[in-house]
Amino acid sequence: MLLSLLPSILVLGVAALAAALLAQRRLSSPDNVKQRSAASQLLATATVIQGIHFTEEATTGFPERLGALLGIPAMPMSFFVIFNLLWLAIWVVSVPGIRSARTGAFFAAWFLAIAGMFNAIAHPLLAVAANGYFPGLVTSPFIGVAGFWLWLRLRNATRTSR
Repeated sequence: MLLSLLPSILVLGVAALAAALLAQRRLSSPDNVKQRSAASQLLATATVIQGIHFTEEATTGFPERLGALLGIPAMPMSFFVIFNLLWLAIWVVSVPGIRSARTGAFFAAWFLAIAGMFNAIAHPLLAVAANGYFPGLVTSPFIGVAGFWLWLRLRNATRTSR
């Protein structure tokens, strides 16, 4: 099973590391209430879009197709579903956490922003490699735009700490 998870561990690990660094180094001052509110609203929207993207991936066989394309075993569908549902729950819980400037909530939001932008690049490349449709392709531009917009809102809500 570890071999089937390796691509996701590598890509999402880099995204998580970047999100952790951003959450630790970019803090939100108490007077950024309006900016945090805007970021939390966009986090909620991006979470819905990610839910739709996950649904497309799950219903069109993303774990199996990725494994076949990379020549590795397929990720177990049960793991894929649980992992995605867990992150959707984390993002939902993080919406009010952004409003109250919780570092953990900012980590989750930065992670979604980075992963969303990555999806907008990865899925079209996977489709090219597969010579046709690849699971997640249709919704990947939407989560990419939401991720970029969330990134901008998070930047507005935070400042680099010294």
